[in-house]
Amino acid sequence: MTNVVEVKVGLHCDDCIKKILKAIKKIQDIETYNVDTKLNKVIVTGNVTTEQVTRVLHKIGKNATPFQEDAI
Repeated sequence: MTNVVEVKVGLHCDDCIKKILKAIKKIQDIETYNVDTKLNKVIVTGNVTTEQVTRVLHKIGKNATPFQEDAI
């Protein structure tokens, strides 16, 4: 089953982004992944859960939370 997981994570510099992408690539059963630096958002699609993505990011020292659109 394909899920789209969006998490909010601090994307401070190119090194941060490289670490995040390297960690995400190791998750099994992902199809695609992308980083939105403007929204500080990581998007992962595949047979993956929000908990899996946040756990992987926490392991590398990143504070990741489920992404929610800000209500205006």
